[in-house]
Amino acid sequence: MARRDLFTSGVEMERSEQISRKEAMRESAERISLSKRIHEHEEHFKRMNEDSLMHAPEFVIKPRSHTVWEKQCVRLHCTVSGWPDPRVIWYKNNVALDPLANPGKYKLESRYSVHSLEINRCDFDDTAQYRVSAMNSKGELSAFASVVVKRFKGEIDESLPAPRHGPVSEYGITFQTHIVEKFGVSFGREGETMSLGCTVIIYPALHRYQPEIQWYRDDVLLSPSKWTHMHWSGDRATLTLTHLNKEDEGLYTLRVTTKSGYETYSAYVFVRDADAEVEGAPGAPLDVRCLDANKDYIIVTWKQPAVDGGNSILGYFVDRCEVGTTHWIQCNDTPVKFARFPVTGLVEGRSYTFRVRAVNKSGMSRPSRVSEPVAAMDPADRARMRGTSAPWTGQIIVTEEEPAEGIVPGRPLELQVTEATKNYVVLSWKPPGEKGLEGVMYYVEKCVAGTDSWQRVNTEIPVKSPRFALFDLAEGKSYSFRVRCCNSAGVGEPSDPTEATTVGDKLDIPSAPGKVVPTRNTDTSVVVSWEASREAKELIGYYIEGSIVGSNVWEPCNNKPVKATRFICHGLVTGEQYVFRVRAVNAAGLSQFSQESEPVEVKAAIASPAPPYGITVLECVRDSMVLGWKQPTFIGGADITGYFVDYREVIDGVPGKWHEANIKSITERAYRVSDLKENRKYQFQVRAANMAGVGIPSLPSETFLCEEWTIAVPGPPHDLQIREVRNDSLTLLWKPPVYQGRDPVNGFYIDIKEADAPEESWRGVNTKAVEKTYMKIKNLKEGETYVFRVRAQNKAGVGKTSDVTEPVPALTKPGTKEIVVDVDDDGVISLNFECSDLTPDSKFVWSKNYEEMTDTSRLTVETKGSKSKAVFNAPGEEDIGIYSCLVTHTDGASSSYNLSEEELKRLLEISHDHKFPIIPLKSELAVELLEKGRVRFWLQAEKISANGKVEYVFNDNVLSQGEKYKMNFDKNTGVIEMIMESLTPADEGTFTFQMQDGKATNQSSLVLIGDVFKELQKESEFQRKEWFRKQGPHFIEYLSYEVTPECCVMLKCKVGNIKKETSALWYKDGREIKADEHLGFTEGVLKLEIAQISKKDAGVYEVVLKDDRGKDTSTLNLTDQGFKDLMNEVFSYIANSSTQLKITSTDEGIRIYTFVSYYNDLLQVTWQYKDSAIAFSDRIKSGVVGEQLWLQITEPTEKDMGKYAIEFHDGKGGLKRTVELSGQAFDDAFAEFQRLKAAAIAERNRARVAGGLPDVVTIQEGKALNLTCNISGDPVPEVTWLKNDREITSDDHCILKFESGKFASFTITAINTSDSGKYSILVKNKYGTESGDFTVSVFIPEEVGGKKK
Repeated sequence: MARRDLFTSGVEMERSEQISRKEAMRESAERISLSKRIHEHEEHFKRMNEDSLMHAPEFVIKPRSHTVWEKQCVRLHCTVSGWPDPRVIWYKNNVALDPLANPGKYKLESRYSVHSLEINRCDFDDTAQYRVSAMNSKGELSAFASVVVKRFKGEIDESLPAPRHGPVSEYGITFQTHIVEKFGVSFGREGETMSLGCTVIIYPALHRYQPEIQWYRDDVLLSPSKWTHMHWSGDRATLTLTHLNKEDEGLYTLRVTTKSGYETYSAYVFVRDADAEVEGAPGAPLDVRCLDANKDYIIVTWKQPAVDGGNSILGYFVDRCEVGTTHWIQCNDTPVKFARFPVTGLVEGRSYTFRVRAVNKSGMSRPSRVSEPVAAMDPADRARMRGTSAPWTGQIIVTEEEPAEGIVPGRPLELQVTEATKNYVVLSWKPPGEKGLEGVMYYVEKCVAGTDSWQRVNTEIPVKSPRFALFDLAEGKSYSFRVRCCNSAGVGEPSDPTEATTVGDKLDIPSAPGKVVPTRNTDTSVVVSWEASREAKELIGYYIEGSIVGSNVWEPCNNKPVKATRFICHGLVTGEQYVFRVRAVNAAGLSQFSQESEPVEVKAAIASPAPPYGITVLECVRDSMVLGWKQPTFIGGADITGYFVDYREVIDGVPGKWHEANIKSITERAYRVSDLKENRKYQFQVRAANMAGVGIPSLPSETFLCEEWTIAVPGPPHDLQIREVRNDSLTLLWKPPVYQGRDPVNGFYIDIKEADAPEESWRGVNTKAVEKTYMKIKNLKEGETYVFRVRAQNKAGVGKTSDVTEPVPALTKPGTKEIVVDVDDDGVISLNFECSDLTPDSKFVWSKNYEEMTDTSRLTVETKGSKSKAVFNAPGEEDIGIYSCLVTHTDGASSSYNLSEEELKRLLEISHDHKFPIIPLKSELAVELLEKGRVRFWLQAEKISANGKVEYVFNDNVLSQGEKYKMNFDKNTGVIEMIMESLTPADEGTFTFQMQDGKATNQSSLVLIGDVFKELQKESEFQRKEWFRKQGPHFIEYLSYEVTPECCVMLKCKVGNIKKETSALWYKDGREIKADEHLGFTEGVLKLEIAQISKKDAGVYEVVLKDDRGKDTSTLNLTDQGFKDLMNEVFSYIANSSTQLKITSTDEGIRIYTFVSYYNDLLQVTWQYKDSAIAFSDRIKSGVVGEQLWLQITEPTEKDMGKYAIEFHDGKGGLKRTVELSGQAFDDAFAEFQRLKAAAIAERNRARVAGGLPDVVTIQEGKALNLTCNISGDPVPEVTWLKNDREITSDDHCILKFESGKFASFTITAINTSDSGKYSILVKNKYGTESGDFTVSVFIPEEVGGKKK
C-alpha cells in the first residue's frame, strides 16, 4: 500500500509539474502575443492622431516582491503603457541605480514596454525596497517591490557587515530621525524660483540605507514635474519651485519615512502677485483646471485672484492653445464673470491647454499658469482607445461591440440641466438603451416655456457626445430642452423634455463671513479666525486681508483661497496694530468683506517656558543640598516669575517617586533642598514658571550623594552670565560660591578657551585675583567663539571651577548701540540707551556695578519706546561706578558706561555751563579806528540765535541809536558793533555790551580811561586829520632816507593825489634847495641824492607839496641822533664793503690793511690784537691812505705774533675782520721786512747830491761864479768835478772846496768865455755814486763886445 501510494503520489506530482510547465508556456506565449497586440494597437492610434493618445504612464504589470537566498540572482520586471513612451528609472531605497557605478551587479533592460532589473549574486545589503518610476510629459507614476536576501544559518561571510542587533524592525535596527536646519515661513513673488530645504539626520547612519523622502502641499503628495524639482543628497532634502505661481502657495510638509516610523516638518509658503503690466490691473487668476472634457466642448474652471487692483473685476477671458503649438486663441469675445466656462469649437481628438486672464477698467492682468493638457474626446472613446487589461493576466477587455445596421436609435435617457448661468446652459443625458447602434449622434432642441414651438439648436452638425452647452439664450427667460438620437438609419424620437429652466446664475455669490477674531501668535504673525459664510454653495475658500490701524491700506494675507475658517497671517510688522477682514469666494464671485476685526498688536503669544538645564550642586551638608541651574533657552515670551524644584531618592540605581522641594516659587536660580538624608543619593528636576503657567520639568539631574563637604577651598561660583558682547570684548558676571570653604572668599580667577579647543587649552584671563563678581574681558579675536569658567579662592587656595558658559562668538551684532551720556540744556546729566531689537515684552534694566538699582533717590529711569534714560537726581561722588543697561527679551542687547571721578568732574562742569549758559564769544569787546578817525567798538559771538538781544551801556547808562552812536547787530555772523564819529573828553569811561539769547547771557566790557583813552583820542584825531589831509596832494610815504651800495644817501618820499599843477619844494634848515639836478618827481616818488655825506650835510630836510587843493609837508630831521643813525647806516655799508685783512711788509716793519669801497672821515674803527684794543705808540700806528685802512708795526719782533682784527662801528653789532700773524705768515712778512729795511739803509746812506746846483748858469764874462751844493752820504763820499766829462782840479781860477763833508763849492773868480761848458759833480762812496750836472754859459756884453771889435 505504501509503495502504491508513493507511486501514485509520484505520478500525480509528475502530472502536476507537466501541467504547470504547460500553463507556464501558455502564459508566456499569451504574454508575448499580448505585448505584440499592445504594440500594434498603440502604433495604429499613433498614426491616426498622436495627440489623442497622450496620457500619463500606467503600470499594466507591476513588479513583484521576492525573497531569495544569498548569492542567487533575482529579476524584477514590469510592463508600462503611456504616450509619449515613458522614461523608466529604477531606485533602491529612493536612490537611483547606476549600472555603471557597480559593473556586473545590476542589469537594466527595456523592450516592448517591458522593463526589467536583474540583480546579480545578491548579498545581505541588497535587501531593500525597490521602486520603478515611469515618467512622460503627462505625469509620473511609481510602483514598488521588496527584495529580501536570506542567509543559511551558520554561514557568515566575514567580508560582509556584522549582523545587526536591536529592537523589532525589518533590519533589526530602530532609526531615530531628526530634521534640522529647517526652512521657515517663506515669501516669494510670481515668476521667481524658490528652494525649500532641510537637513535630515538619521541615527544610526548606514551608508547604504536611504529613507523615503516625500513632499506635500496642503496634504497633497507632490510629484516631480516641470514646476517642482526634488533632490535628496543623502543628508539634505530640497524642493525647488522653478517658477512660482499662486497655485504654489500653501503649507509645505517634508515627510521622512524609515522602517522605524516617520518625521515631518511643515512651513507655509506665500506667493505674492507679480507686478502688474498695467498699473491698477488685477492679479492673475489661479488654479485653472479642465472639467467634463468631451468631443464638443471642455469646461474650464478657475479661482478668482485676491487682488483686484483697486477696481472691481469686470470678468475673465479664457485662452486656448493646441498642444504642440505656441499660438493662443481667445475663446470668449466678452468677459465672463462666472469662474467656469465651456470652451467649444475644438477639434475632436486634439489636445489643448488653457489659461485665464482677469480684466478691470484699468486693464488686463497677467495670464494664469497654463492648465494640464486635455484631449477633446469622450471619456468612453478615450477608454476604448487606451484599452484596459486584467491586472494579472494582461488580457484586453474589448468594450466596443459589433455594429448593427439599419436600426434607428431610440430615445435618449435621463436628460437634465447640469449647469445654468446667464451665459450658457449645459445639458447631459444617457444614450438609448439599445445595443449595437452604429454612429449615434444627437440633435438638441429648445422651447420657450409656455409654448409648444421647438427649435433645433445644432442644425448643421449633430452632437457626438451625450453632453452639450447652449449659448445665446435670453437672460431671465425660461426654456425647456429635449434631445433626439440620429444615425445613418434616421432620426429617433425625442427624449422627455426637461423642466422649465430660467437662464441666470443658479449659483449665488456667498454671503460675507461672520465675526473675525485675531489672536497673537508670534512677533511677526497673527492667527485670524472667523465664522463661515452662511448657506454658501460650492465654496472655494476665503481671502484674508490685513491693514495697519490708521493706514487704510489693505494688503492680502493669502493669494490662494483657504477652505478652513482659521489662518495664520505671516510677514507682519512687530509692534504694529492690525485689523483684518475676510471674504468668501466661489465660482460665482467674491463675497462682500466681513466686518473689520478688533485691532490686535503683533507680538509673540505668551507660552510657558522651556525647562531649565545644567543642574549642579553648589553646597552640600548632612541633610540639605544647594542646587544651581541655568535659565531656560526659551522663556515663553514673558518674564520668568519663579522656579519649582523636585527631588527623588535613588536606591541601588532605581529612582523613586518625585517630591516637591518648594511649594512657593523661588526667583533665584539657586535653592537649598532641605530634609534630605545623609549618605543617600538623590536626583533633581526644575520647572520654570511665567504668567502663562508652569513649564515642563527639566531632565533629571545626575545622581548626587548627600554628604557634608569638608574641603577647605570654596565651592564653584554659579549663575555665569555674559553681557555686552563686542568684536574684541565682553563682560562676564557670576555669583559667588554658596560654599565658602574654611575661610571667606577673597577673589576670583577667570579662565578662557576657544569653544572647539581641547581641555588643556584653558588659560587664565587674570593673574591676580579680582574681588568683584564681574569682569570685562578684552583683546578677544573677532569672530572666534569662546567659553569661560570661574574659580573662587580663599586663604586655603583655589576652589572648584564653575560650570562652563555656553559658547559665545566675539561679534558685535548689527544695530548694537552703546550708552551715551548727555547733558541737556537745563544741566541735567543722563545716561541714554537705545535698542532697535525690542520685543513687545522687552524691558530696560539699569544696574550699577552690575547690581540692579532699586533706590530711585539717586537715579530716575525714564523709558519711551526703544529708548531709555537714566537721569542723575543730584550727581555726586556717591554716583561713581559702572552703569549698565540690559534689555530683556532680546538677543543680549546690553551696554555699560564707566562713570569715573574725572568723568564726573567733567560732566558737572558741563552741567554748570548748561544751567547757567553763557553765550560763547569768538572775541571780546575791542576798539578800533576806522576811516576819518571814527571809533568802532565791536565783538563777535560764536553762536547766537535770531532772537538774541543786545544792550549798549556806557558808565551804567544804556545808549540808544542816534547821531553820536550807530549800532549794528549781524545775527548771521554774530558781530555786534557800535560806531562813534569821534571821541571827546566826556567819552572817557567803561563801555559794555550786554547780550541775551533765551536764558543764555554774556557781557563784555572795555575800560577807556587815563592814558589809554588819551592815546585813543589822539590817534582818532590824527586819523581824522589824516583823512582830510589826503583829500589834496599828500604824502603816501613820508620823507625817509636810503643808503645805496655806493654809500650815497638818497632822501625820498612817495606822494599821491597829485596833478600837473602840484609843486614840490625841498628845504634844508628852512632854506630852499636850488640844486635841481638832485631832485626827482617820477611815478609819485620824490628823491634827493647826497653823494658824499659829511657833517655839513646834517640838518632838517623838508618837502612841501602844494596846489590849489591844499598842501602837505614832510620833514626829516638829520641832526644829532638822526644824523648819527644815518651815518651808522653809511658805516654799515662801508664795513660790509671792506675786504679781508691782508699782510704786507715795508722797510719800517709789517703792515696789516683792508680796502673799503668808500671812506668817510667820520668812520670809526678799532684795531685789536688778541681781541684787545691796541694802544698806539710810535712803534705801532694806524692810518688811512685813500680807501686803505692800515696798521703799521715798526721793527716787529716775535712778540708781535698773534691774531689782529679791525672792528667797524655802525651803532649796531658792527663788523670785524681778522687775520692771523703767526707761523709762516709772520716768517714771510718778517723776512720781507728785513730785505726792504736793508735796501732802505743802502738807499739812505749812498752818496748823493742833495741839491743847490742849477741846470743852466748864464753869467757875464768877468764876473765871479760861485755855486754850492749839499753832499750827503755815509761814509763821506769822494767829490770829483768834471768839465765836459773831464775831471778838473782846484786852482786860482777855479777854486773847488769840500767842507765838513757836506758842502761842495765851485768858484770861478773872473769868468771868461772859455769857462763855458758842461760841468758835473760826481760824488761816490761804498753805497753808490751820483752826479749833478749844470751848464755854464758866459756872455760878453754888447758894449764891451763892440769895443773890442
